[in-house]
Amino acid sequence: MKPSDSTATGRAPAREPEQDTFVSRKLIRPALRKEDGTEAATEPRVRRAPERLRVPAAASAEQTHAEDFYYQKQMAARTLMTVVLKSGEVVHGVIDWYDRNTIKLNRTGRPNLLLYKHGIRYMHKSDETRP
Repeated sequence: MKPSDSTATGRAPAREPEQDTFVSRKLIRPALRKEDGTEAATEPRVRRAPERLRVPAAASAEQTHAEDFYYQKQMAARTLMTVVLKSGEVVHGVIDWYDRNTIKLNRTGRPNLLLYKHGIRYMHKSDETRP
């Protein structure tokens, strides 16, 4: 093994006490050019999160939850509903359950149905005269 006389492995050389000579250093940034070619040295730069990290804006005005309110109201009242499918078939029953894509109809004397919402043409309350 070599004798170590290197400064890197030994102690740092002793420094003489300095006077308070603190110098404020100014950060120098290059002047950037705008798209039109003018310099934008005085404008502050705003850091923005990358596109993939941005949080989406608040919910749009399209989402009013009116559909949810309607289904919950009909479920609570056990209202007999008439559902007309896009195929032309008419189905009667009480809304038992729903989610974003489907509705479950509870029918008396017949099997229950799970209907896709995209397969429904329209629906309405059944007439009170129907048995």
